[in-house]
Amino acid sequence: MTFSQFFIPPLSASTANPLAVILFANFRFTPLTERLLRIEFSKSAIFEDRPSQVFWYRNQSLPKVEVQETADSLLLETEHYKLTCQRSRKPFDLLSIQILIKATHQVIHIDDPNPGSLAGTARTLDEADGAIPLKPGLLSRSGWVQIDDTPSLIFNSEGWLEPRPAHSGYRDLYLLVSGSDYKSALQDYQKIAGTPALLPRAFLGNWWSRYWEYTQQDLQQLVERFGREQIPLSTLIIDMDWHITQTGNACSGWTGFSWNRTLFPDPSALLNWLHQHGLITALNLHPAEGIHAHEDQYPAAANALGIDPQSKQPLPFNIAHPKFAQTYFEQILHPLEAQGVDFWWLDWQQGEFTQLPGLDPLWWLNHLHHFDLGRTKAKRQVIFSRWGGPGNHRYPIGFSGDTIISWESLVFQPWFTASAANAAYGWWSHDIGGHMRGMEDPELYVRWVQFGVLSPIFRLHSAKDMFIDRHPWHADAEVLKLTREAMQFRHALIPYLYSMARRNQQQGLPPITPLYYDWPDEESAYTPTNQYMFGTQLMAAPVTTPIIPEIGKAKEGLWFPPGDWFEFFSGIHHAGNRWEINFFDLKDVPLYARAGSIIPLQAETDINGAANPKNIDLLVFPGQNGTFSLYEDDNTTQDYLESSGANTTFQSHFSDHSLSVSILPVDGETRFVPTDRSYRILFRGVNQPEEMTATLDGIPTEVKFSYDTDTHTAATELVTVAPNQCLRVDMITQVGKMLAEKPDLRSRLTPFLKGMKIDNVTKWKIQSLINELQCDLKYLVHPQIKLTPNQKTSLIEMITGCGATTLDHPQYGKKILLTNPDQLTGFNCRYLQRIQINSRGSLFAKKKSVFILDYFGVVKTKL
Repeated sequence: MTFSQFFIPPLSASTANPLAVILFANFRFTPLTERLLRIEFSKSAIFEDRPSQVFWYRNQSLPKVEVQETADSLLLETEHYKLTCQRSRKPFDLLSIQILIKATHQVIHIDDPNPGSLAGTARTLDEADGAIPLKPGLLSRSGWVQIDDTPSLIFNSEGWLEPRPAHSGYRDLYLLVSGSDYKSALQDYQKIAGTPALLPRAFLGNWWSRYWEYTQQDLQQLVERFGREQIPLSTLIIDMDWHITQTGNACSGWTGFSWNRTLFPDPSALLNWLHQHGLITALNLHPAEGIHAHEDQYPAAANALGIDPQSKQPLPFNIAHPKFAQTYFEQILHPLEAQGVDFWWLDWQQGEFTQLPGLDPLWWLNHLHHFDLGRTKAKRQVIFSRWGGPGNHRYPIGFSGDTIISWESLVFQPWFTASAANAAYGWWSHDIGGHMRGMEDPELYVRWVQFGVLSPIFRLHSAKDMFIDRHPWHADAEVLKLTREAMQFRHALIPYLYSMARRNQQQGLPPITPLYYDWPDEESAYTPTNQYMFGTQLMAAPVTTPIIPEIGKAKEGLWFPPGDWFEFFSGIHHAGNRWEINFFDLKDVPLYARAGSIIPLQAETDINGAANPKNIDLLVFPGQNGTFSLYEDDNTTQDYLESSGANTTFQSHFSDHSLSVSILPVDGETRFVPTDRSYRILFRGVNQPEEMTATLDGIPTEVKFSYDTDTHTAATELVTVAPNQCLRVDMITQVGKMLAEKPDLRSRLTPFLKGMKIDNVTKWKIQSLINELQCDLKYLVHPQIKLTPNQKTSLIEMITGCGATTLDHPQYGKKILLTNPDQLTGFNCRYLQRIQINSRGSLFAKKKSVFILDYFGVVKTKL
């Protein structure tokens, strides 16, 4: 029996190039890339070439490596490390190997501790109410990691796993050397371990899911309600009540593979209806209790396993056994897929052991489900499941589990999501809004939604609880409006996100990455917990703290990396390489474009599905030249593995008085691009242009434009561009007047005062003193100005940019953030009443430390 359908690469791909293999003493060294070195030890000199659970593609082109061998020593040297090994009389002397990490000048040995290790990810967030410990990732600030693959099982020639042969003391280690180039190290790891599959495009839109006893009619009415609310969906999940739960036998009802015909009298008709309305669908699986006699496919499954169906004997779930696995897929799941089920939500929570020693059932289920769904090229290889451990980065997407509804859970999720990139795991899907318990809070719901649209997968979900509701219309009109806007924006982002998904599949770089991937030498890049790169062009900073009642806004400390940054929705410019204290209304979604960013957005944002759009809004930001490649294909099949798809390149050119963008002819298969596609060019973050011109294939063409002062955006009308045409649009301003100016104090202060919980006389008095306050903040102690200390500090922070907040980092602990970007005098901090600190950046704080902040002699506070 062969299971090669579950395992794609040929076994020969796992055997390294013989010219790269160096045998010395009881070691086998294999430089796989200039950053990744395999180190094996075997007393019997028997080594392993077959693919393990993690590493599949060891047959790589020869890296540049210098080898010097004598009778007593071996030297291996690449651009990134220098290894020396001395022949030892001991059978396995770890100290006989030492490695110089060139980037850090550090000398290490096998099994050395790694103090700079960067957090990776976790199996699940089930029951989590805030931060949980994460397993170490594949990267370290020390510039290296040791990956121990010894416990991994091995794939045999039939595509099944088996234990490694027993060799006393055998070790199978990999040294991955990053230096400070985390991206290259992650890419080298995936050259050997494989990259993720390309997601179906519909995965990147809006998902609806709820653990609820829906009927067929309920779901159809729900989809229609979303349509009436102009909230687009692309994916609908049907939780476990799709199947029979009152079994009448020993099965508890959690496991099930047969439709509940009382709730779903015509499943095929429902699935077809959903497809016609632009949605793909998954069903929930809890397979641990096996196959019982009440299941529709029990007779076929029993016969396949050699069991008499008349016996009604339960068929235990044994995914480690090849025959059972074949039966599970072919007899149980394939008939449901034939009805129209698009993919599976594997909800495995039943342990980490199987009858095959060393095999975690979650890892193996993810692997088998992933490849089985893609057994023909008509469907892509995907599974929706918890993280099964190393190697599972190949099997998107991740279900993070049943979190507690709390601000603490929301605070943790942005950092958790970004840190997963360190495990090469880029596609976590969270229960947006939180899953269970806790307390319902409309503000928390909106903030979770705003984070969700800036996460890899957006999926509303909750427990079966009548008091927990994730419908966008469950609260008041403001919550509905903000949720609609957020979900429409998520739908608009699909072209951008799909291009990032293609990048992840081709290059191994996740769609969400920590800031230190781009700025590894900036200490501040390691500090934020709610900031991350959202693709290549954008930095997200979702608000994860509640609004301060007396201020009327939430307060966040943000770090702007080197360079120029622009608020995505308003175009306001922020200088980089500095910290800022910012205040946010509930409607605010902090998202920033780096200078030169080009962002393609789908113009139609109220239509279900994820078809390649007819019209595109192309946002172009100033500050420097930019480029972006929009990737498109058929969105569902595996043709992308052999096809380049359709790639549309956008290029921008910036000067102090002009900004232009060019849409180049489509490269590749133009059949994926609508022939009558139209573009609206939006130059954002600019002053009103004096002139705007356009050419189509070099021939001047009329272009009309408008200017929006609220968003600092000059926008053209729609221009139709055929796939083989080239459009160029130029805008001209006065010299030195391209970038929109930051709003003056009066423009910023008025809305700030509106949100504050103070009497109107005080508001008017502060408003009347704007000019004076810019010279002397002590006007805030005027007898007619009645403010709490917290209100005074917030006003001063808004006016001056100086300020302070507390950061609680899951890995590095508590921090006090002090900002004084313009280095103003009078803003001081005293630590433990002894040390005067010149407050310009971020400071570490010990537990129970006390910081006394003096805001220009106007107010003193403690942190």
